[in-house]
Amino acid sequence: MSGVPGLKAERFEEGMAVKHCALSLVGEPIMYPEINRLLKLLHQHGISSFLVTNAQFPEEIRNLTPVTQLYVSVDASTKDSLKKVDRPLFKDFWPRFLDSLKALAAKQQRTVYRLTLVKCWNVDELQAYAELVSLGNPDFIEVKGVTYCGESAASSLTMANVPWHEEVVRFVQELVALLPDYEIACEHEHSNCLLIGHKKFKVSGEWWTWIDYSRFQELVLQYEQSGGAKTFSARDYMARTPQWALFGARERGFDPKDTRYQRKNKAKDISGC
Repeated sequence: MSGVPGLKAERFEEGMAVKHCALSLVGEPIMYPEINRLLKLLHQHGISSFLVTNAQFPEEIRNLTPVTQLYVSVDASTKDSLKKVDRPLFKDFWPRFLDSLKALAAKQQRTVYRLTLVKCWNVDELQAYAELVSLGNPDFIEVKGVTYCGESAASSLTMANVPWHEEVVRFVQELVALLPDYEIACEHEHSNCLLIGHKKFKVSGEWWTWIDYSRFQELVLQYEQSGGAKTFSARDYMARTPQWALFGARERGFDPKDTRYQRKNKAKDISGC
């Protein structure tokens, strides 16, 4: 990799020092019997933890040790649409789903609902999404357009199911109108993604949606050394959001220190990719 043309040496070196671990896209990580031990080992090595669960294991969520950021995939807002989108394994998938959201509400560290929008599948029933938010009371709601990964016999998705960024923005604006405790905080147009934040992370008119990783490591160490007696909350390790990452900023979430590559393909797009 070090010889790849255009590679930035400082970024390569940065990538060789592991600082963050995303436990996702490998099945259901929360099912791993040693998940709490793994999380503790990560933190002992100064590595932050991002865990994503599909909201089918409520008891495991309750028993989970502190995580830097805990995501729950909210892939649909009703029983019928969730069955269509997720094709769940359990017959009682809907009670499991609702109970998982309730379990999330009891967690003290950063919690996130992750909504992946698929046109014609899960972009309606906004009131039902709002009701799910009231169950889990997440710190943040991440809303992203689905990424098309090519044809598959296991999926009927096409490029036409990928929403344009403007469509994602409109969905988020309509959802926030139903959530009095939340506002649109951040945008990353390049990822077709927006972040809704709970107003408790807006301090004196400024958003604090980022993470102070060093502070988290200090707090989780104190938690472990006290046998869990010294707890901490998401606000205890929040960091101020840079101006360029805010919703409405000219950069639309793209770090001005980087150079964005723009495709020159003139072929007609039918999706938001």
